[in-house]
Amino acid sequence: MKNLKLGTVGWMIGISALVLFASSSLRHELFQSTAWDLGIFDQAVYLISQGQTPISSFLGFHILGDHAAWIFYPLALLYKISPSVYWLFAVQAAALALGALPTWYLARQAGLKESQVLAITTTYLLYPLVFNINLFDFHPEVMVLPALLGAVLAAREKHIWWFCFSIILVLGCKAVLSLTVAAMGVWLLFFEKRRLYGVIALIVGLAWFAIATKGIIPFYGTEAASITRHLGRYGYLGSSFSEITKNLLFNPIIILEKLFSLDNLGYLVLLLAPIIWGISLQGMTPLISAIPCLAINLFADYQPQKELLHQYSLPILPFLLLSVISSLAAGRGWLQHKRAIILWSLVAFLSLAKFTYFGERYLESLDTWQATREAISQVQPIGSVLTTDEIAPHLSHRPLIKLIQSNSPSVNLKAFNYILLNIRHHGLSSNQEFDINLLNQLKNQPEFKLQYQRDDVYLFVKT
Repeated sequence: MKNLKLGTVGWMIGISALVLFASSSLRHELFQSTAWDLGIFDQAVYLISQGQTPISSFLGFHILGDHAAWIFYPLALLYKISPSVYWLFAVQAAALALGALPTWYLARQAGLKESQVLAITTTYLLYPLVFNINLFDFHPEVMVLPALLGAVLAAREKHIWWFCFSIILVLGCKAVLSLTVAAMGVWLLFFEKRRLYGVIALIVGLAWFAIATKGIIPFYGTEAASITRHLGRYGYLGSSFSEITKNLLFNPIIILEKLFSLDNLGYLVLLLAPIIWGISLQGMTPLISAIPCLAINLFADYQPQKELLHQYSLPILPFLLLSVISSLAAGRGWLQHKRAIILWSLVAFLSLAKFTYFGERYLESLDTWQATREAISQVQPIGSVLTTDEIAPHLSHRPLIKLIQSNSPSVNLKAFNYILLNIRHHGLSSNQEFDINLLNQLKNQPEFKLQYQRDDVYLFVKT
């Protein structure tokens, strides 16, 4: 029976991975992926694979200065085989789908019925965030789903080396995840009675947070990396770490006003709705591990951190699942039967997953699709490029590529060998008026020749 059920889970994982990979690849082919963040990460991994310094021309600094994510270096080994952005899509799809495997083992370990084990595994795969984040370019955080669940499984099974490998993998994906690892250490230490594992997670998590934020990010990044990008979403608390700390300690009214808001209430409803049937007091302790990530999102003045569309809530999901598993093991929860659980999960998926984007939003630029492909094919692999957000991820395998930005009109056009515009679909960073002015400016510059024109797509080449 065990082999049969594991085989079933294997098929579920395989089909899920294929669906996720096909979805992200199709989105990319439809020119819906963006420079922020796919272009940033694709360029960095490509430069590493070529033995070049991974300085992102989008960010303006070394990729380690962003989130101290060293995972891009082992990912670059895939680009050694063939430099293709589809490796990132494949890794992302595999990581998201593979989270179902430790979920299955953890549910079995908790003593759930076979039908409940399969129901929980299905709940994971149908959780809307798993599908939605796969459509939002690529983010290394996707690997924390199987890694965190695997770390908990390893701690419970007392596999020390597998536990250490799992938390190291989590730390390599993003510096702030070290707080989740540390909080997981507290939970393992005091509630799971896995003292050694708890101490390891707590110490390593806090140590890496200090190393990353005080050493790696300031060294490889800039003022924009260490302050603007990381603290801008908490601007209401201050413009520096010291100001934020001061307001947290001595001005709690600001915190309470932000915490108890309609935006946060809506966010919690979205987060809990797919699994609310399995939340109970008996299963609450795993959620201790989710406190840092949840607090960061609740206190942020940035709407994408309060949705099920982006990567910001990923570290919460493993512990929501563990909470549901604990509730079912204790005989709690509104739903106990497989069919009811799967039906609830399916309804939540159909309500919150953004598969409908393929029938509307992702087809908006289909009228210039062929022209854009033809223009891209005329851009040589060597040469700097200035282009739109949606075209950039298709040309990011080069040291210098930047975006046409209406709020940065002073860019030096002569620094680029190719300038590729789509007047009809100008991208996230520009507007049609700015692009038309840029087009007229290029037509009047003898340094640039119009090499391609079709359906409001223009490719200029520096002569």
